[in-house]
Amino acid sequence: MNKTSRRKKILLVLLTFILIVLALPESFKMPVTGATTSSYNKDSFWYYPWGKSGTHKGVDIFAKTGTPIVSSTKGIVLYSGQIKMGGNIVLVLGPKWRLHYYAHLDTIQTSVFSVVGHKDTIGTVGTSGNAKGKPSHLHYSIFTLIPYVWRADKTPQGWKKMFYLNPVEKLNAKSSY
Repeated sequence: MNKTSRRKKILLVLLTFILIVLALPESFKMPVTGATTSSYNKDSFWYYPWGKSGTHKGVDIFAKTGTPIVSSTKGIVLYSGQIKMGGNIVLVLGPKWRLHYYAHLDTIQTSVFSVVGHKDTIGTVGTSGNAKGKPSHLHYSIFTLIPYVWRADKTPQGWKKMFYLNPVEKLNAKSSY
């Protein structure tokens, strides 16, 4: 096989992968086992001012330390490890090129390139990172790699609204968890 045909084959595989990820149906599940809509503040998404990050770009779902966290959607784990503010985190690439960010975990129970779904425990609720000294919770955010430019506005960090989706809308749309 020559270089040109090999490149075409690789490009075809990549395009097929991109189209499959965009076409996959997106279904959501509450990521914190046993949590309900009363486990989080529905008005906390895009709350300003919010600590060092300025604007809260997700939702905090409160539960006891050690409560299992499952993947809210099907996807591939792109990162599992630690970062300064988020502490123990898991990052899952789900359908429609959306990244699902799980932060402040007590323990991580998945690894990079794992395929996860609604039944897969990816970690447990905790207080790692900048959540130390606060009630245990999962910080859950959804970030799109395809910008929704019409969502940007002039509020503080409003330009970032084209990348962050409101997880509360997704979680509230579920009639049962």
